[in-house]
Amino acid sequence: MCVHLRALCVWVPAPIPFSLAAAPDARARAAPTRPMRILFALTYYRPHVSGLTVLAQSLAESLAARGHEVTVLASRHDEGLPREETLEGVRVVRVPVGYRLGKGLFMPGHARAARELLPPQEAVVVSLPASPSESLVLPILARLGGRAPLVVVYNCDLKLPPGLVGRALGAANFACNAAAGALAARVVTLTQDYADDSRYLRLFAGKSEVIVPAVLIDAPAAEDVAEFRRRHAPRGERLIGVAARVAAEKGIEHLLEALPRVRAELGETKILFTGEPGGAVGERDYWGRLRPSLDAAGASCVFVGRLERRELPRFYAACDLTALPSTNSTEAFGLAQLESMLSGTPVVASDLPGVRVPVRETGMGRVVPPGDPAALAAALVEVIRNRASYVRPRGEVECRFSFARMADEYESLFEKLTRGRRD
Repeated sequence: MCVHLRALCVWVPAPIPFSLAAAPDARARAAPTRPMRILFALTYYRPHVSGLTVLAQSLAESLAARGHEVTVLASRHDEGLPREETLEGVRVVRVPVGYRLGKGLFMPGHARAARELLPPQEAVVVSLPASPSESLVLPILARLGGRAPLVVVYNCDLKLPPGLVGRALGAANFACNAAAGALAARVVTLTQDYADDSRYLRLFAGKSEVIVPAVLIDAPAAEDVAEFRRRHAPRGERLIGVAARVAAEKGIEHLLEALPRVRAELGETKILFTGEPGGAVGERDYWGRLRPSLDAAGASCVFVGRLERRELPRFYAACDLTALPSTNSTEAFGLAQLESMLSGTPVVASDLPGVRVPVRETGMGRVVPPGDPAALAAALVEVIRNRASYVRPRGEVECRFSFARMADEYESLFEKLTRGRRD
């Protein structure tokens, strides 16, 4: 049974009445293990923000804090980024991008960089979906090396645009991912709910392992929340937060369609988006489709700019609720839901495999059919009007989605796989 030592997160018009940093031992382990050398490979790493990168970054940094030697191999997706640096104890090696195809990045030097980094590693973690370099070439090199077991973390099924090109790219991506899964010692999935629905994960049911994700986020400070609301809701407007990339799978068009119905029921209501206006990488067409609706909404839709980790708690806590109206299996969980809940703010999310898990586990919100603006509007109104009944103590959310437990499970998995391979 979880014992809740923190105060209850009870909604008041603006602030959450306490400030408490994330537990100082959230990254620690009671019994330190033998330090290991671990390589993470993924296409995008910080400062890029997505659920996949946030999860990989959090895990890499937590393992480094536990005394492991952690390296990340990623793309140099922004030419202004250094080729190599150390961030929070993690060595980050970035490979220049040769050319781009939408979100896909092709790095001619990736295989060479992988060959240089692999020999001393004791575990290799590949986050999928990814470009062929990470999903095919690196797993082959790791398997040929024979020393470091390969762990695939399968974040989501990739849904590409319809049409001949989209189908061809989708088939190629699936084949590369499947090859990585076949070469892996373990395939990690985020939830059993998603695994039961995923064609890819069903292929590897015999060697899959569920490790539920979690996040670290500070509790909000009352004065920061009050200041944020004074700035964005000076007349007491309702605030709906969206902490997500402007990407096609996020279903933002349905939220924009629901907004007039919410305003008709509740009065002045704003949607606050994290980040800057404009589509995410590879989402220019989607942004163009959204622009007329965003323009029509006018001042009711606000982009608050890119927020640093320390700024996120005030954003979430200042909102009446947050929304995740995703539409397809490219969304497999939604870490922003946990960040919102840990900040004392309920969520309305789509009833999709994996995505519905945080709300179902905590009761901290509602799930709605994807792509249904009327149902979305009704749920938004219901949760805002009855907000207090949807709020749960921060400690209760942390018990259900424990960051320390997640890190323990990954660490134990690496220990188990490397046992017997040690010199």
